[in-house]
Amino acid sequence: MSQFEQRANIKFMCRLGKSASRAPSALQQVYGDTALKKSVVYDWFSRLKDGQEKLEDDQRSGKPSTSGTAEMIEKVRQLIQYDRRMTIVELEQEVDISHGSIHAILSDDLKMRRVSAKFVARQLTTNQMECRMMVTGDLSEKSTQDPTFLTKTVTGDESWVFAYDPETKVHSAEWQTSSSPRPKKSRPVKSKEVKFIAFFDIDGVVHHEFVPPGQTVNGHFYVQVLHRLRDAVQRKRRDKRQAEWFLHHDNESSHTSLVVQQFLAEKSIPVITQPPYSPDLAPSDFWLFPTLKMGLKGTRFTTMEDIKSNATAELWRIPKEAFHRCFQQWQDRWKCVCAQGSYFEGDQVSVVICPTILVLYHISENFLTALRIHTNYINT
Repeated sequence: MSQFEQRANIKFMCRLGKSASRAPSALQQVYGDTALKKSVVYDWFSRLKDGQEKLEDDQRSGKPSTSGTAEMIEKVRQLIQYDRRMTIVELEQEVDISHGSIHAILSDDLKMRRVSAKFVARQLTTNQMECRMMVTGDLSEKSTQDPTFLTKTVTGDESWVFAYDPETKVHSAEWQTSSSPRPKKSRPVKSKEVKFIAFFDIDGVVHHEFVPPGQTVNGHFYVQVLHRLRDAVQRKRRDKRQAEWFLHHDNESSHTSLVVQQFLAEKSIPVITQPPYSPDLAPSDFWLFPTLKMGLKGTRFTTMEDIKSNATAELWRIPKEAFHRCFQQWQDRWKCVCAQGSYFEGDQVSVVICPTILVLYHISENFLTALRIHTNYINT
């Protein structure tokens, strides 16, 4: 109604012979923020001077819009399902509707958005995904049969800690005005580094150490690390001193060498199987080291001792509750069987096991049995 009133006022001023340049300011005084724009006022002055009398909008010609119909939405959905890499331009050519209409169907009606492919460690083969399902299924079964299974597990790995690790984009972001210069940061350059080894359980850090400069983490060195880990478990975890406890580490050659297997068999330390190419199922990889390094990003350390002291301080800064949450997340990630063995995708993994996956799981039971026999043989 306000627009019609303003058009009537424009017509009144036009009939009085007033200049079009005076109308916008007059309308602004009366209608404030809802006043018509100067270009619209000039347009109506031009129409009225040409003899137009009516103040209503012109009737739009053409056929009714079919872009938002159920049939069009279904057609777009089928095209996307056939080729999820189709662009909006390609969809325009297929369905013959506007760019904006297709965008509205995709975002508003189909609730879809264009997402780039996620970088993963590697493209898993069918056998590797089956192995992930079987191993995580076995872990779920163990935790069900033994509620203390997680509390008896010690997991760990090694990783590099650098003298300078650049900040992430999120951490380096700053609030700026439009006239402020954009913040800058240099490209990462090769810096001093030290290899860090850490083992932890559900209650916190059990053992950590730094690899001496020039030392290669081979089987013989790793056996020495396991000696120190075993001593630390007996010293710090009285509940594990006499009872059985489980070791979890990845499949690095130094971890699976013959001397390491012999040591673990002699000390009766059972090993939890880790599927190959599965950093998302290793607590050190998906939680501990990222958490540790996040606190060190953006800080430059000048000496190796600075790196070690700050890394150690950051490690001890992690609260006990965080270790509990880590082990709970690890247990949740065992449900990757519901994702058919694919890499874990956070909350997207369903708790309900699909019947087809259960069939595949049972078909592969012979392989799982052989895997268990092999593991038990190593640990005896």
